Amino acid sequence: MATTPKTLPTENSVKAFLDSVPDEKKRSDCFTAVQLMQEATGYSPKMWGPAIVGFGSYHYKYESGHEGDAPLVGFSPRKEAITFYLMLGAGNHEDLLQKLGKHKTGKGCLYIKRLEDVDTGVLKELVQASARSVRAKYPAE
Repeated sequence: MATTPKTLPTENSVKAFLDSVPDEKKRSDCFTAVQLMQEATGYSPKMWGPAIVGFGSYHYKYESGHEGDAPLVGFSPRKEAITFYLMLGAGNHEDLLQKLGKHKTGKGCLYIKRLEDVDTGVLKELVQASARSVRAKYPAE
């Protein structure tokens, strides 16, 4: 049975969403992340669901038959950290992660508490590398 994905693109305002982030430093970091990710991808920011700022999109289809659309890269200001949604494992980006600065990783996620804790040039490289990895795995049809 096919299920409707929970995270779909919306027409909600990215600016309004980020303006609602209560922590002033995190809010400022998020606006910086928008600029960085827009420069890295060439795509304008778009809201995906109620809380993810995405850039670009791709269509995926798994062997199970499940398919859908997702942002090429994105981020969300979560309580503990800014969560960046990147495909980190596919391109073996360990060298960049080692140069990044203070962060944590999870499956498909990069967690950064404050942008001042990382090298934003390296973060931009990671965003670009992730976008290339997604495009290689899910080429446009």
